[in-house]
Amino acid sequence: MKKIMFTLVLLAGIRASYAQSALTLQDCLKYALANNQALARTRLEEDMGRFKTSEVRGQALPQVNANGSYTNNIKKQVLPIPGDFIGQPGKTVLLTAGVTHNVSAAGSVTQEVYNQSVFTGLKAAKAGEEYYRMQTAQSEETVIYNVTSLYYAALVSREKTIVLDANIDKLQQLVNTTATQVENGLARKIDLDRMRVNLTNYKTQRINAQNQFLIQANQLKMQMGMSMSTALELPVTSFKEIESKTAGAADFGGVALDNRIEYKLLTKQEELQNYQKKAYIAQYYPTLQLGGNYSYNGLSDKFDFLKSKSGGSTANWYDMASVSLTLKVPIFDGFARRSRVSQANVTLKELTKQKEEVALALNTQFENAKLQAQNNLSTIRAQKENVELANEVYTSTQNNYNLGLASLTDLLDSETSLTEAQNNYNEALLQYKLAELDIIKSNGNLKSLLN
Repeated sequence: MKKIMFTLVLLAGIRASYAQSALTLQDCLKYALANNQALARTRLEEDMGRFKTSEVRGQALPQVNANGSYTNNIKKQVLPIPGDFIGQPGKTVLLTAGVTHNVSAAGSVTQEVYNQSVFTGLKAAKAGEEYYRMQTAQSEETVIYNVTSLYYAALVSREKTIVLDANIDKLQQLVNTTATQVENGLARKIDLDRMRVNLTNYKTQRINAQNQFLIQANQLKMQMGMSMSTALELPVTSFKEIESKTAGAADFGGVALDNRIEYKLLTKQEELQNYQKKAYIAQYYPTLQLGGNYSYNGLSDKFDFLKSKSGGSTANWYDMASVSLTLKVPIFDGFARRSRVSQANVTLKELTKQKEEVALALNTQFENAKLQAQNNLSTIRAQKENVELANEVYTSTQNNYNLGLASLTDLLDSETSLTEAQNNYNEALLQYKLAELDIIKSNGNLKSLLN
């Protein structure tokens, strides 16, 4: 009981630590791999694959069976015989056949000596077990990809909220200052009203951005397998490492088909289909089976099997045993086996074409992701310069407005331009991270994100 209580307290502490501390991307990925429900189902399928291998392996082992029976001949069979045989010529005599009670206990053992279908099935089952493991790996990669995408999207959404908060603070200060000026007759009320309209618009945008962040956070928790009631805190980040990549040409490597789980699954399917073809061909071969049987039987007109002979039992006991060697040679089955082999050949050709199609699609995805990443790097450079320029324009316009050299329209326009430039910059960062994620996936290195 103490151990159980200690375990519960420990689990509660772990969950509390997730709720209280900011989760890095690696923390989220590790949590998701341990708790994602879809991944858990795939792992159960992997267990099922191991059990199927054991099932096929059992066909190559000795098959032992035992049975027992009891028969009560309530109405015995009657055999008519000519009376001449028993001194009653000219009559037909009816003789009762068998005894009333019959008990039997029997056992049998069979062993496949040569059965090519069973031996091929063993190899196919082992390959099938590997196929289930690959499916689990594919599900893990899917979880990693989805969690990473949502993680970056949530970070950028929160960054948009921070930008809006800063702009709301600046505009609120301006509203307060202008309100004082209006009271003193130094500013027009219509200018104050325009500021308040813009402030309300910013607050509305802030509410929408916050809702978007909360929705993405809930989607992230769902992918992680985390309860909706658990608080999810993300660390403060600025994607500064991306800016260093904008200085020169980025090296994205090349697509690695042998590392792509989608391609490896098709290769494994091809291997399994080859085994299936061999299993069909094996049906042309003879099979040899060794068997043995033993039975022990009791016959009596009275149910006194439990008594000994010395105790007056009328039961007669006897046993039987046999050993057999069965050879089965297939001769003609109406070309059914040939048709199954032909079907397997067609399936193999389909898999070959499917592999070519997937290879083309994966290469296309990589090239598109690379182009998107390169485009986003250019966009990031441009948007960064745009943010700096918009900030300079806003600062200059604000100073001129305070000196009476710029209109309120100019000030509000420059502020709107600055907000748009900041949001465009953050969106460019997000799109680059998503394109980079696609490149990592194309290289078959999604699990490197765990480190």
